[in-house]
Amino acid sequence: MRLPALLFLVTAVFVSAADDLVPAQECRPRAGLPNFLAKAATAGAEVKIGYLGGSITAQPGWRPKTLAHFQKTWPQAKFSEINAAIGGTGSDLGVFRLKQDVLDHKPDLLFVEFAVNDGGAAPEQILRCMEGIVRQTWKALPDCDICFVYTLTEALAPAMLDGKFQRSASAMEKIADHYDIPTIHMGMEVAKLAKEGRLVWKAKLPKSDEEKKALEGKFVFAPDSVHPHVETGHELYLAAIVRSLKPIEAASKAKGPHTPGAPFIATNYEQAKLVPITAATLSSGFQPAPADFAKRWSNRMSALHKAAKPGDALTFKFKGTRASIYDIIGPDCGQVSVTVDDQPVKLVPRIDAYCTYHRLATLSLGSELPDTVHTVKIEISPEVPDKAKILAKNGNKIDDPKRFEGTAFYPGAILLVGEIVK
Repeated sequence: MRLPALLFLVTAVFVSAADDLVPAQECRPRAGLPNFLAKAATAGAEVKIGYLGGSITAQPGWRPKTLAHFQKTWPQAKFSEINAAIGGTGSDLGVFRLKQDVLDHKPDLLFVEFAVNDGGAAPEQILRCMEGIVRQTWKALPDCDICFVYTLTEALAPAMLDGKFQRSASAMEKIADHYDIPTIHMGMEVAKLAKEGRLVWKAKLPKSDEEKKALEGKFVFAPDSVHPHVETGHELYLAAIVRSLKPIEAASKAKGPHTPGAPFIATNYEQAKLVPITAATLSSGFQPAPADFAKRWSNRMSALHKAAKPGDALTFKFKGTRASIYDIIGPDCGQVSVTVDDQPVKLVPRIDAYCTYHRLATLSLGSELPDTVHTVKIEISPEVPDKAKILAKNGNKIDDPKRFEGTAFYPGAILLVGEIVK
């Protein structure tokens, strides 16, 4: 399923100064993956691979394919995965959920895949988030190796066709350089085929001989120009990682704990954290979400709550520079009024043009705030948003009016760069 963040990327065109873009190269081994490779070669070792990324990683594609390749390559060890992929999300959520979704499970190797979903993000934000991911990982698990992997879409391909990384990957390379982290661009072969006119970005896989003949030998990448076909595009991604293992192995000399050293950017999100929503003061209308509903999100939100009446409110104070609410948006949701300090009240819908179903989302409260104490109040508004009008922006309609009734609000956690103040 194509998610809204990716839809935006498909339709948007991002312009970057050529000087900001890094020359394209499939693998930059840097210091390699020495701890991972040593453990993988150890008989009886249990090796955990963390996959932190978006919907391309969530697919049954390069993630399970690489895990199977590792198991086949090092049969003496036992490999398992930590699947921390959430569709439509970037490093700006990944850095907050990293501890809960990945580090608490103690990976030996962490793949980070956000180049597509970060395609529209400001480079400064990418630097803060990606550096935060690195520093948090090595602070908690100094023996865990990290590898950045980059994927590609048709919308982000122009730079690659010109021999340069897309803007998001170019920003990530700065962090990789600073920390000597290996990187693999899994889309190099994709770009090569596209430049040669031998790639079909968006099409169904051919089934009949007639359909295959009509393609004239061209390679079908994806059904939507974003999420690769498991049988084709993801095979190219797997092959890129397999090819990269040799130079990475050759560069893997210094086995031992990683020491982060001085930061690349002082305002990085090393202090980013996910705090259960119960840390806030909740009005009596807030109750734990119904068990059958909460079960769907239990691996991401352990304290999911629901309120549904106008006037139900939550409040909290924090000292820090950035805060968001990690919540669920969907058909039965309404809108909330948000007040931060003495700033004007903002009305924010918790339903958007893609909300024919429930999904994870974030409600931004402020970023790059002064590092002082801030007061937040979020209250369910009595004003019901025009849901039909909102859905129409993406060609969706209200199929069942009952499903779209209500003004529900489903907060699960507070995402903070800072600390809760009581």
